[in-house]
Parts: sequence; structure tokens; C-alpha cells
Amino acid sequence: MRGRTVSRLARTAHTEHPWRIHALTADFSVEDVWSFRTPGAGPDDFPVMLAAMRAAGGPAKQPRLVRFLFAVRWKLGALLGWDRPSAGIGSRVGSLRDRLPGDLRDAPRGPDDDSMLLKPVYELDRESARELANKTVHGVMHLGWVQGANGDHELRMAVLVKPNGWFGRLYMAAIAPFRHLVVYPAMTRQWERAWRDRDRTSPAERPEGRP
Repeated sequence: MRGRTVSRLARTAHTEHPWRIHALTADFSVEDVWSFRTPGAGPDDFPVMLAAMRAAGGPAKQPRLVRFLFAVRWKLGALLGWDRPSAGIGSRVGSLRDRLPGDLRDAPRGPDDDSMLLKPVYELDRESARELANKTVHGVMHLGWVQGANGDHELRMAVLVKPNGWFGRLYMAAIAPFRHLVVYPAMTRQWERAWRDRDRTSPAERPEGRP
């Protein structure tokens, strides 16, 4: 919505909630916590929100400036070898799935294909986690579904990172202004619009059992 103040939250908004991800990421740090308004959402609408976000598309549907920043990042990664398979999940670092207890290992993972940058770790009724790794960091995007101050439920995103040495720490510091001033505000607009437009989601994209 126009005039919306982007909601960057304190790290405690993530760390003080009893998410399952905490048991898997003791060696990660919480980099960012963000909230996304979903007016009228109830406690069981997390799968609806995930489906709406996927229908809305990823970075390719973002504004031109965001697409430009991603293009620059991928170009640098290609030139400098940041994103080679040898630096990724299962090579430089192990997947968080290797740390899962039995009940989470047997839980749904969420959609996965070669086009998805973030690989699924688990997807539950009220939280999900996806990960990526390259030469700079091992990162996790955690999405959670919580009740907001006005009684509606809302989406929370936490970005957890494990930098790859001093180079990874410098990299995270260098991209912080772009994340906070450009990427996350654009993501907020895209995801909140996805919630508002969720009734336009095609039947094939709706969670099973949803009308």
C-alpha cells in the first residue's frame, strides 16, 4: 500500500519466538527481520500466503532497479567464481536438512526445482525455511506466520547467515544498504500485493483443499 512504513523489526522478534529453526541454526546470526502485512489473515492462512507469493513470481517480477542489482550480483558472481557448485550446498557446506530431527525430515519440504535459488529445508503449517550457499555465505530465509498487534496474522521473514570468513562479513556489510533501501521495500510491495490479489491465483496454484 502507498505510504506504508516498511517494517524492519528487532532481531528479538525472531529469536524470542519458539520457531523450530532455532535448533538448526545455533551457528548462524540473525541478519534481518521483516514483517509483511496481510489484512484479514487467520491462523491457518500461511499456505495461502505461500501460494500467493509463488504465483506473484520472484526477482524477475521486481522493479527494474531491483532486477539490475540482481543482474550485477550474478555477473560479479560469474566473473569471480562466487556461485560455482563447489561453493554451494552439499559441497562447501552441508545442508540444514542434515541437521533435521526425524519429524522435520519426514515433513513436507516445499516446492523445489532447478530454477529456485533457495532450496527447501522444511515447510510446516506456520513456518518454512529455505537455504542457499555460495563463496560468501551460507544463508537461510525463514518465513513465519504470527498474530500481529491488530489481531490479524502476518508474515515474518528472518534472514540468517553464516559468513564465509572475513570476506563473507565484508560482503554482507557491503550489500546491507541495497537490501534495506531497495530490495526489501520492493519485496514488501510485491508480497503484500500478492496477499491482496490472492483470489486471482489460478486453481492449479492453490494449496490442496483450498477453494
